Amino acid sequence: MGTIRHRLLSLTLCLLGMSALEGADQPNVILIVADDIGFADLGSYGSEIQTPNLDKLAYGGLRFTNFYNMSKCETTRSALHTGRFLEGKNIENAIPFSTVMSQAGYYTAMVGKEHFRTWVPARCFAVNAFEDSFVFWKINSFFVRPETGKFEYPFRLNGVPIAPEDMDVRQEPIFKTDVMTNYALNFIDNAYDQKKPFLLYLPYHVAHYPLQARPEDIAKYRGKYKVGWDKIREQRFQRQKELGVISAETELSPPEGNINKFRGPYRDNIYKYRPWDSLDEAEKDELDLEQAVFAAMIDRMDQNIGRILGKLDDLDQRENTLIIFFTDNGSCPYDSNADFAIPPGPAEGYRTLSAAWALVGDTPFRYYKQYGHEGGAHTHMIANWPSTIQPGLNHDVAHLTDIYPTMMEVASTEYPDTLQDAPTPILDGESLLPLFKGEARNEPDIIISGFGDNFRMVRIGDWKIVKVNGEPWELYNLVADPTELKNLANDIPGKLKELVEAYEDYKET
Repeated sequence: MGTIRHRLLSLTLCLLGMSALEGADQPNVILIVADDIGFADLGSYGSEIQTPNLDKLAYGGLRFTNFYNMSKCETTRSALHTGRFLEGKNIENAIPFSTVMSQAGYYTAMVGKEHFRTWVPARCFAVNAFEDSFVFWKINSFFVRPETGKFEYPFRLNGVPIAPEDMDVRQEPIFKTDVMTNYALNFIDNAYDQKKPFLLYLPYHVAHYPLQARPEDIAKYRGKYKVGWDKIREQRFQRQKELGVISAETELSPPEGNINKFRGPYRDNIYKYRPWDSLDEAEKDELDLEQAVFAAMIDRMDQNIGRILGKLDDLDQRENTLIIFFTDNGSCPYDSNADFAIPPGPAEGYRTLSAAWALVGDTPFRYYKQYGHEGGAHTHMIANWPSTIQPGLNHDVAHLTDIYPTMMEVASTEYPDTLQDAPTPILDGESLLPLFKGEARNEPDIIISGFGDNFRMVRIGDWKIVKVNGEPWELYNLVADPTELKNLANDIPGKLKELVEAYEDYKET
């Protein structure tokens, strides 16, 4: 296996001896990671949800149309921080990207969600990996839970638990997305005061369940979804073709086959697709509210991204700041509903998105978060850097593991071969900087995604193999069949065997 698992240079430096290359012009880097938002949930990728700030970044930068994540929250974050698809040799010596950037002279800060696989070493956690951090672990409400006066998991400011009443809250009632941005703005000020380039890692929890949003944001969307998921999905599909984020020949995956029942209790009205016209008016109203809250959460995140952009303008740093935005996996249909008597929206509620609405988010693909199919593993990615990136669409295949070497190249620094005289794991990605500059780069040798071997995906060139819950491998040609409608495993067994063997070879690295 060739280039994507190369070492950038044959260094023998230990981490503590590494420094930025002399004379480098280092841009600021802001890495924003959304949560459980599908390929089609942004305006610039076909949605009706109002995302003007992200759309400004998208239309003023590069919109990637073939970008892959790791299909689930903790797998994506593990790969992002270590540069590895999966656990492998020397993983105990993995060095987080933030530490490499810090040694290159960057001020580093993290605000948001931590969630790793158990193989990720402790040095990757925020308290050890960033100069400043305001984080929480795993799943957390957006409002303070009324029965406890707390969030589910404590926030930690630089490793120390902080209560809601002690947080930097500028708008009552406290809402997590807003408070996270308050700290992000504070940390940008810290970098400015230190006169350093900065890396801000901002993994917003939006739009992971529970479905909670400010009433004024919900009101913007209430009633707009009574036309139903069938019509909204078709509208997004046509808009995607107009925007060029999918080809004109793409077929929309049929909704009937997208049943999801692998987590939580099985309830037909949540997991199973039903034609919108078959629902009564009361249920249509309830489901309109459900999607309206989901849209409101994304809207609020976009408003807060606008605050970040405003800060950069105020500090005259916009031109020299690379902003990357992507989502950790596709939309989420899992039934974690706590109490159906309380509707989506308020702090008292704990509701999740129905599978049919999640499928709208993943238009035009099949399946959802956790799956290695395109609906789970293939989402949007936006890169905006006014001084360097020319606006346009990019159709090259890319993966989130490419972000680690990209940051190193823009910072003019390198990845060490060793950590305290022990070998470091090989990085799986390659820098995206050539694509940012409008140049070509080598196609990845292999792309891996999916939550565990039961939902594994492997892509090589135009070909892809994927499993559903441990069932036999399926085989697809993604150029001819981007929505995975024709399984070719029985037709081309030689190609299937080739990809399976490549995956087995990768696991030895």
